[in-house]
Amino acid sequence: MSELLLDNPASENAGQEPDYRDHYALKKVTDGVGAIRGAIDMLPVYRNGLDYFLPTDKKQARQFYQQIEKELAALSSTIGEMRLPLLELDQARLATMAGALSTQLKSFESMTPDYSKLTGVLKQFADGCDFDDPAVNAKVIARMMNHVKMGYYPTCLENLGHIMRGIAFPPGVTTNLLDPCCGCGTALKKLAVGNNCYTFGVELDRDRAEEAQEKLHRVGFGSFFHSRISRERFHVVFLNPPYLSIMTKGGGRSRDEKRFLIESLPYLMPGGLLIYIVPYYRLTSDICRILCDNFSDLSVHRFTDAEFRNYSQVAVMGLKKAKADGAEQARVLAELACRPDAIPLVTQLAEGRYPLPPMPQKVELFKGEIFNQYELARQLRDSRSFETLFAKSKLDTGEKRPLLPLSIGQVGLIGGSGLINGLIDCDFPHIIKGRVVKQRRTEQSEERKADGTLISTEIRETVSNKMIFNLLTPNGFRSLN
Repeated sequence: MSELLLDNPASENAGQEPDYRDHYALKKVTDGVGAIRGAIDMLPVYRNGLDYFLPTDKKQARQFYQQIEKELAALSSTIGEMRLPLLELDQARLATMAGALSTQLKSFESMTPDYSKLTGVLKQFADGCDFDDPAVNAKVIARMMNHVKMGYYPTCLENLGHIMRGIAFPPGVTTNLLDPCCGCGTALKKLAVGNNCYTFGVELDRDRAEEAQEKLHRVGFGSFFHSRISRERFHVVFLNPPYLSIMTKGGGRSRDEKRFLIESLPYLMPGGLLIYIVPYYRLTSDICRILCDNFSDLSVHRFTDAEFRNYSQVAVMGLKKAKADGAEQARVLAELACRPDAIPLVTQLAEGRYPLPPMPQKVELFKGEIFNQYELARQLRDSRSFETLFAKSKLDTGEKRPLLPLSIGQVGLIGGSGLINGLIDCDFPHIIKGRVVKQRRTEQSEERKADGTLISTEIRETVSNKMIFNLLTPNGFRSLN
């Protein structure tokens, strides 16, 4: 379930009206505009410096030339990265312009005498993206709110059915499925029904987590990031995360769709399947790099038309591999994300494309952040702790015989501690009571000269314990010292 929170409950601003100017896409575009305006100011300065030193100081001129090349490369990258945030804000025209500008800057000739045409185009683009203008900003916010609403979005079950067709579940093997933000558990349950699966979910909202317990085998309450779960034990990680940026406790910004992806990776077994559902415009270059570094046979399919128009979601699927450099594949994936019409429909996903590992795994550890009495009850049912405890009680009350005869000292310790007090039911029944009494003994020694004269007298007093057993028998009372 994709839970869309515009402010973080852990932040200082929790409960206040969210500031949409801090929305990830707006912030990304605003930062890009600032970088463009800085380049507009500096590029002519660097070009004038190049002209000034070129006739007299080739070394200094070369430094200005290198600075221009560096500025142009950074500007191309910055404008290219603005395409997806602009698409998220429904600014398709500006996104297309950003793609064209980014490409043109890569081939721009640094020795062009006049930069005014370049800076004019850059200024026109920056002005179009300047959403600090209240009139423009209001329109952008209105468009954004058509897509972003408080609450959470359950995964469309129709599209989930198409995704299921692409999975080959191993016959005779119980597979483990994990949903790090499972909501009420409906999506994961549908994925598991009829496929011999054991389902695990984690949910932040308590009401939805309690509902999920009726549908899933195990549910952890609280934050996924503070849960304790066995690693590399899951055949499938189904991830439909929140995708808005939030304020962290330290005051920084965090993108949950990225954090959930990174934090989920260790729980997926080698060869396990990731199903990652996000809006296409959140397949930014950093997300694409994470996916391509860690997964093979990656595919991207957009949801069916009506669902895609509403939420722009795509399903990214891939099999976990040993981490490797996926820079080139990430570039291709990022380019595809900028052309949503080129992304194939989920209905085109090949049947059985993704076979799950045919290896059963036991999830030894699964604990949510918050105490969950239902999960505790389940753990106690499976635990042998009570059985062991009761076994010890039987040992204490049953007949016990020492492996070797007790020594006199051991008999004294047992008798003095009272462990054998009471009725001894045997051939000659009797009642025994052991007790310890202290005895004092005084000894005196003298030292004399050869003629018998007394030199000194030494008196020593010693204290010792004496064990006494009192016996009451049918024939009377006896005391054993």
